[in-house]
Amino acid sequence: MAELEGIVERITFYNEENGYMVARFKTKTEQLTIVGVLPRISAGESLRLRGEWTVHPTYGRQFKVETFEVIPPVTLEGLERYLGSGLIRGIGPVTAKKIVAAFGLETLKVIEETPERLQEVEGIGPQKAEKIRTALAEQKEIQRMMVFLRGIGITPALATKIYRHYGEQAATVIQENPYRLADELFGVGFKTADHIAGLLGRKDPAALERVRAGVLYFLRRETEEGHVYVPLAEFVAAVSKELEAPEAVVQRVISGLEEEKAVYLEAERLYLAPFYWCERKAAEKLLLLLNARPAVERPLLFPAAELDTLTFEQRLAVEKALQEGVLMITGGPGTGKTTTVRSLIRLCQLRGEKVLLAAPTGRAAKRLMEATGEEAKTIHRLLEFGYTPGRGLNYGRNEAQPLEADVVIIDEVSMVDLPLFYQLLKALTPGTRLVLVGDQDQLPSVGPGSVLRDLIASQVIPVVRLQTIFRQAQESKIVTNAHRINAGKMPVFQRAGDFFFINAAAPEQIVEEIIRLVTVRLPRYLKCDPIEDIQVLSPMHKTVTGVENLNTLLQQALNPGGSGVVEVRFGDRVFRCRDKVMQIRNNYSKMVFNGDLGRIVQIDPEEQVVTVAFTDEQEERLVNYAYEELDELVLAYAISVHKSQGSEYPVVIMPVTTQHYILLQRNLLYTGITRAKKMVVLVGTKKALAIAVQNNRIDNRYSWLAPTIAELAVKTGRAGS
Repeated sequence: MAELEGIVERITFYNEENGYMVARFKTKTEQLTIVGVLPRISAGESLRLRGEWTVHPTYGRQFKVETFEVIPPVTLEGLERYLGSGLIRGIGPVTAKKIVAAFGLETLKVIEETPERLQEVEGIGPQKAEKIRTALAEQKEIQRMMVFLRGIGITPALATKIYRHYGEQAATVIQENPYRLADELFGVGFKTADHIAGLLGRKDPAALERVRAGVLYFLRRETEEGHVYVPLAEFVAAVSKELEAPEAVVQRVISGLEEEKAVYLEAERLYLAPFYWCERKAAEKLLLLLNARPAVERPLLFPAAELDTLTFEQRLAVEKALQEGVLMITGGPGTGKTTTVRSLIRLCQLRGEKVLLAAPTGRAAKRLMEATGEEAKTIHRLLEFGYTPGRGLNYGRNEAQPLEADVVIIDEVSMVDLPLFYQLLKALTPGTRLVLVGDQDQLPSVGPGSVLRDLIASQVIPVVRLQTIFRQAQESKIVTNAHRINAGKMPVFQRAGDFFFINAAAPEQIVEEIIRLVTVRLPRYLKCDPIEDIQVLSPMHKTVTGVENLNTLLQQALNPGGSGVVEVRFGDRVFRCRDKVMQIRNNYSKMVFNGDLGRIVQIDPEEQVVTVAFTDEQEERLVNYAYEELDELVLAYAISVHKSQGSEYPVVIMPVTTQHYILLQRNLLYTGITRAKKMVVLVGTKKALAIAVQNNRIDNRYSWLAPTIAELAVKTGRAGS
């Protein structure tokens, strides 16, 4: 095995997910290219490498690294490059030059042993000095950990994440129980933990700790697919097959989890504990609201000026909202849901009632506020979700501190999942009226449950369906075609209007047409911003016409890299200032949630922070992401139809292709086109469009909310709406 010693000159390529690196390396005698799986080393670092010489068919002679050792820099130039390379958060090239000028070859010793002396350097105060010391110590510890973690096959990106979470206990945790990683680290699934256990020689298929981790992992995965529970026998068989463990062992583990109250089993329905209680308690609280009389009886007042313009259905909705403890108002586009809500708010105000408005997302809340002229919040903000000293993250509004309102109106209820719905119900006292507004034909929530459909299916909650399409709405082909599609009919296309179809057969042809539409044709025709005003929606993530490929190509077209462009790479993703991005998991500490859209407004290589501006109800909010947190973001020039719920865009473009055959469904197509305000452009084949229109299959979710409501209604004497 050959050995080299020298300095890393520059990083040519680095994949955060698997740690594969290509770099230029300088020894005393030559400059060369090194490749291999390495931790996040930086330009300026001195390394001792062991490996083999190889010849790449395109790039020529390279040194393939097998093992490495970090050597402290021994020259002033090496120290400057080492400190200023971005390796240590808080030090950029300018600060590094100042520090090395002040302390010379003693720089690293000063940082490690007497960091307070860093305050002798202009621009460095006590906090930054300590931050630099901590970052250098952490970097050394990470590199030390890499030797152990790489030895068991863990990628550098995952090793860094493990160290950030467990610190110096990382090696101990992995050796004692690698399955803890699946429980406690975002982005580490059971299969990764299982792989690590195998590398450590700890993978006994029937080991209780392994089966326990597997059962919990697969239960959580089912909730991520939208299910509230799973049928026991079906689940046991599937987990047994997946884990290659006897069904008896799986049953034994489930029984143990029942004793711990981590899961609940009721009538062969297996729940994770939080979802069991959400379902039962939500049903109980709904019935309490439904059966309660208003705290203050008020006469029904119907000023003619407020009600003359309403249809019979809308007037009925307003009347019931003033009388019932809980009311569901549902209807498609153009049926006057917003007009009904505005009239209801006005009448409540005339009666001296306090009304609160909310929606699941910041964008949906902003739309509600613009449509009604009244303040609206996200449900999380309405419930005052946030951090409280001593309690951590919690909802400020609950049974002990309920919302003070006569009427609470929630829009876009199809987006509300069961856990959030339960938190809302906890904050309402009997006598407060709850009005839920949504479109039952939209896709269900991203999170577990199918709240809107379950409430209707229970046949206990009063429902008013708005079906009359207003004349003004009838002029929009977006509205009329949405209703045609919902009725199983093909949409109608005209040369002029707001709804277009472009024929393109090959997936590559579809993609080329979409790029032209976004970058040239539609901005020129509509005088619109291609990033802010146009949203590409695709049913799938993979494939040529899927979200991932479209994002790569749209980023190249709309926000290309180049000289002077600041960017940061995370795995196969590249982020640049101005990029449209989306949050892909709930992050309660940052108060950003799965599906939230934002724009990157700053990338700070020195502090290793990316700043994203998110649109809240009334203002733009800046959220900072450390580089290692970038796995929570993806590009959002194109997003999935599911993630578009609750949002509206001036222009929507959708590929419609048999490449997406498995997801060519009516409700998905309907949801996508109803996101558009001014124009819809479908690109693909009429054959694929016809398949989607005719396919009315709805993915059923395992939820027992409707039967639970119905059962409790019989017990309380309120059966049937």
